[in-house]
Amino acid sequence: MISSLSLPLLLAVFAVAGAIVVAVSVRATSLADLIADRTRMGEALAGGVLLGGATSLSGVVVSVTGAAGGDASFAVSNAVGGIAAQTLFLAIADLLHRRANLEHAAAEPANLFQAVMLMLLLSLPLAAMAGPELTFLGIHPISPLMLIAYIAGVKLSASVREAPMWQPVETSDTRHDEPDDENDPHAPVLKPALIFAALVAIMGLCGWAISQVGGAFITRFGLGSSLVGALITATVTSLPELITTLVAVRRGALQLAVGGIIGGNTFDTLFLVFSDVAYREGSLYHHMTQTDVYWLATGLIMTAILLGGLILRQREGPARIGIESVLLMGVYACAVAVAVIAP
Repeated sequence: MISSLSLPLLLAVFAVAGAIVVAVSVRATSLADLIADRTRMGEALAGGVLLGGATSLSGVVVSVTGAAGGDASFAVSNAVGGIAAQTLFLAIADLLHRRANLEHAAAEPANLFQAVMLMLLLSLPLAAMAGPELTFLGIHPISPLMLIAYIAGVKLSASVREAPMWQPVETSDTRHDEPDDENDPHAPVLKPALIFAALVAIMGLCGWAISQVGGAFITRFGLGSSLVGALITATVTSLPELITTLVAVRRGALQLAVGGIIGGNTFDTLFLVFSDVAYREGSLYHHMTQTDVYWLATGLIMTAILLGGLILRQREGPARIGIESVLLMGVYACAVAVAVIAP
């Protein structure tokens, strides 16, 4: 078992698994962009569904493994801590896109809708926690509701892209979602799709290894489950989102970058659904700690700021980045400080 390894070997496994996830995610980004062009599903939707779901798989494995082991706090904090970290990554990407504020250039109605869906999905666990502890076959009713809401949201996001009821104001800095010249939209999609699926499987395996190391940190060194989940495993399993976002921005696929983060965060809320199924000691939501709820609130606040930035579309702000990016960095820094200092 990985958890029985010595500390140097644990750290080595953790580093190697994280490095593999990062390397695989770079290739996955280019494949997602290619699949988006060949299927004409669009960068925003491809980023939210394909790239977001794929890069989140390692995190799913971490949360579900923790929940199956009876550690509800680890499962929840890994999910919601990753959402906060991944939202921060858009602020980092904004620093690289020097031409204009990233949220200004990546104007896309589908991304706005997905951000609204994310806020809804983050609110449902809070409602479940505040309500009575009801379960059916050990699963809280809010879990299937979240799954249904996610599926419906994906379908509605597709309709928003295909038949938008409004268009953003176009400026010289607006980046359009257009197929790359080297990507033939009529070329077969099966081969890149199969390679993409293989990369997803590799990320899932690495996620299992990371979860084992995280569990060992908790039991061997007496670290808090919320601390390890929100700041260690969540950050490492979120690195693919950082890499894919930076790669997408460098490729000029701005809708893919923003959609990948928002869509990935939306998919990450399903960590709680899968974890509730795996957790056999009652409702997962009623075994969350105060720190877990704090990170849920942080995710809601950061998503609201991001949505405001996407609507405001500030062209230039402090240091040539949007004011929402500055606020996202500040909110996350405060959240980390509170999580480390709080008992």
